[in-house]
Amino acid sequence: MQSNGFVPQRSYPRTKKIVFWAKIGILLLIVSYIFITVTRQQHDFQSAWGYWQNANWLSFSAFLLLLLTPVNWLLEALKWQILVRRVEPITLGEATQGVLAGLAMGFALPAQLGDTAGRLLSLRSDQRWEGIGAALVSGGMQFFAALFFGTVALFVQLQVGAKEMPMAQWALFWLLLLTLLLGGLAGWFRHRLAHLPFRWMQRWEKYWAVAAHYTTAELWLAFGAASLRYLTFSLQFYLAMTLFEIHLPARETATGIGLVYLGKTIIPAFNLLSDLGVREATSMWVFGQWQVPATQILSATLTLWLINILAPVLVGLFWVWKLKLTNRSS
Repeated sequence: MQSNGFVPQRSYPRTKKIVFWAKIGILLLIVSYIFITVTRQQHDFQSAWGYWQNANWLSFSAFLLLLLTPVNWLLEALKWQILVRRVEPITLGEATQGVLAGLAMGFALPAQLGDTAGRLLSLRSDQRWEGIGAALVSGGMQFFAALFFGTVALFVQLQVGAKEMPMAQWALFWLLLLTLLLGGLAGWFRHRLAHLPFRWMQRWEKYWAVAAHYTTAELWLAFGAASLRYLTFSLQFYLAMTLFEIHLPARETATGIGLVYLGKTIIPAFNLLSDLGVREATSMWVFGQWQVPATQILSATLTLWLINILAPVLVGLFWVWKLKLTNRSS
């Protein structure tokens, strides 16, 4: 597409034997963490089993819930395709492979390290590591979307119970507004990222400088994909609640879902294995104010985790094996 002026980096070929055992190690690590995560949640799965047995899995809600899972990750792949094409033009299928490989690796590795590595290793270009900036912007867009909708949900919650809400929640609301403003300013002044004034940081510029070359249209397209994805898994949350007979007024349902995803976004995931514990705790706390039984909301959140995270991770294991740990041209 556009020329970004990046200088191709020297490739360092490795032997096929090293690549083979590196893949074996990555796959074993991911499978081990999946096993540990499921084992840790055994009690929760047992608690939810009764509700799963009584749920109507042949209903329209269940069908749509499952159908939206590929839509969810295709939107993430579309966002990645829009942003990474500054480094390397890829098809939507290739973007999906990279996203699923990153999801699988991110399941085992801390923070966003695994997710970013999986996406970058799926690229063909010898400039693949210069896509770090694209990965950061992609994650930032999803964070920004969750922050935006979560802030709206928090505002509605504050308006409904304005007299009962502690000052700490109003302080959080204004802090979130400030964060959104700072995020907007960062996007507005993004072109300065290409030439940082700090000499000690200039040696790393090439890894995030791609963020400075995005047009406003590209950023809006990426944010649109992030917003559509947010609305998709929010709809899945609602469908999971319906499946387990959780019925609340529309305002409480939408507000609760927004607050759950807000909490999942801003609360650090101390559990390096997945965000499952954060999602559970936040959901039970938020919906507990409307007297939703803990086991029911737990059943809904575990179902979301199984179909939106665990199932795609298992698919992503295949693409982890297909990753080229060396440049494809070498």
